[in-house]
Amino acid sequence: MLATVRGTVTSSGGSSVVIEASGVGYEVFVPRDVALALSVGTEAFVHTVLIPREDEWLLFGFTDTASKELFQLLRGVTGVGPKTALAVLSTLSNEEIDAAVTAGDDSRFRSVPGIGQKTASLIIVSLTGKMPQAGGSEITDLTAALTGLGWAAPLATETARDVVRDNPNAPLSARIRLALATLGARS
Repeated sequence: MLATVRGTVTSSGGSSVVIEASGVGYEVFVPRDVALALSVGTEAFVHTVLIPREDEWLLFGFTDTASKELFQLLRGVTGVGPKTALAVLSTLSNEEIDAAVTAGDDSRFRSVPGIGQKTASLIIVSLTGKMPQAGGSEITDLTAALTGLGWAAPLATETARDVVRDNPNAPLSARIRLALATLGARS
């Protein structure tokens, strides 16, 4: 229904911003880092999820489609509503969520207010194998190369993320050498 909103930020505070587009001010609930980045008077573009309720309609916004997809996946977990899903995205980065799911580490999710042991475990089970790929194939390709060389998947994924982030323009062969050097230093 409302897939995106582009306009000028007219109000920012707490977990929401108001974005005025074509004379209409939309209150959009956003993760904490997005709210801090959007100051009054700046132009904003967010990917949105509209959740109609009996007594109110809530609009949630994200700076990229991976975060929007992750929000939707979190909402699909039993016991996780939209406000809790937003709290997860406000507390943990997409990369931290991916690493926690890959490693099966539910303690990261228990650090989010309102999430206990049972819900944290359900998040791990529900998101395993479904994580959206930000930066996509670069990290996946490097992870595949490292696991093919015998490195454990969680360690390979973490290392691949770091190497791709720190060397955005390097070819795969150079990234493999850098990743192997990093992994060798850890051993």
